[in-house]
Amino acid sequence: MEKLADIGLVGLAVMGENLVLNMESKGFTVAVFNRTTEKVDHFVNGRGKGKNIIGTHSIEELVKNLKRPRKVMLMVKAGKPVDAFIDMLIPFLEKGDIIIDGGNSHFPDTMRRTEYVEEHGLLYIGTGVSGGEEGALKGPSIMPGGSPEAWKHVKDIFQAVAAKVEDGTPCCDWVGENGAGHFVKMIHNGIEYGDMQLISEAYFIMKKLLGMQADEMHEVFREWNEGELDSYLIEITRDILAYKDEKGEPMVEKILDTAGQKGTGKWTGVAALDFGIPLTLIVEAVFARCLSALKDERVKAAKVIKGPEPAFKGDRKAFIEDLRKALYASKIVSYAQGYTLMRAAAEEYNWNLNYGGVALMWRGGCIIRSVFLSKIKEAFDRNPDLRNLLLDPYFTEKMGSSQEAWRRVVSTSVVNGIPVPAFSIALSYFDGYRTERLPANMLQAQRDYFGAHQYERIDEPRGKFFHTNWTGRGGETASSAYEV
Repeated sequence: MEKLADIGLVGLAVMGENLVLNMESKGFTVAVFNRTTEKVDHFVNGRGKGKNIIGTHSIEELVKNLKRPRKVMLMVKAGKPVDAFIDMLIPFLEKGDIIIDGGNSHFPDTMRRTEYVEEHGLLYIGTGVSGGEEGALKGPSIMPGGSPEAWKHVKDIFQAVAAKVEDGTPCCDWVGENGAGHFVKMIHNGIEYGDMQLISEAYFIMKKLLGMQADEMHEVFREWNEGELDSYLIEITRDILAYKDEKGEPMVEKILDTAGQKGTGKWTGVAALDFGIPLTLIVEAVFARCLSALKDERVKAAKVIKGPEPAFKGDRKAFIEDLRKALYASKIVSYAQGYTLMRAAAEEYNWNLNYGGVALMWRGGCIIRSVFLSKIKEAFDRNPDLRNLLLDPYFTEKMGSSQEAWRRVVSTSVVNGIPVPAFSIALSYFDGYRTERLPANMLQAQRDYFGAHQYERIDEPRGKFFHTNWTGRGGETASSAYEV
């Protein structure tokens, strides 16, 4: 009898192919299928030639080539294709077999699919896979959630192919039930949006305000990558700034300034609104991409709407150090907000998330990997019930020592007409979070004035509501629609 595969994979696009090669390199036999079967033959006879990879031309053939309990991983486009393949697989699977969605699915879909698949006696995993095509091949960050019973059957495979931190710990562990894995991946992607926007603003400040050339900026990012900002995104920014086109000119300056997005940043923002979490920096990063897409309008506006001409007159070296501190402080805010949203979801859905463990999973393989994440792991080791990263002693000290520089960067940029939406919104959140009494009392008075929505008083117990007849004509009837 021919050797059976340890796992099957559907979807031989770049991520799927690379993940198969990664699994095979770790000693696993993989059966593969693609809707366009020519891709199967091309892969098996090309990159997969001579390897422990079994090409199949139908779902039935794929399933027949798998060890029990069968494990089938879908690396297909999120949305309807995932549902379609689940329905194609179910008739050929038996009780206890496992379907795995390794795509960028929206977590509510994963919650729905987990229930649906379990109703058929099967197990389901929705897992985030981060690191791009290189990560898939050499070691991604993997964030699995779904049917807890499934974990023991896929743990060895997932942890073998995942990236490893310095001590060999894999960047993969069980996240939680139903949609927890894809929720954590969504937060990862939202934070990625924030990190990328902050770095882009730092580049723009250097270019527009300080008048720096690409080679000079390359040196700054090189130095930053050797300190506390050491990360994959700082590293690739360093390399991008050094890359020259065929004319010997910086390639980055030839790229049109309109940014694309695939939707995961938007999902993070919508989830924040649903949970009432102020995810301001990540949402602003999404909106910055939306604004960039208005290229034609911006070109026209630039001709008729005038602002200050940037003119920096201070100590450039000192300001670059201010910029570094501002970037680090803003980065802290981004992660603090992301973790606050994770906690809100965990409480809503009864997920037992290991917050320090999540930081460890992001330490290697993924797009936001950085030395900074070890500080988050340490923060949750000190206090597993930490409500906000800003309250951890390390981060409290960092924010305190960085805020003067941060304010100089934001104020100087504003005075010179340099748009810094992520830097400024991060600073506004920081100031709002540290302010004991915000102007929401006026908001509540306004709501009560026009809609009788009631308010609480500072001289009465929380939970006791009041209404004022502000005009003398409104009567004493109050609305029951009070919401914080």
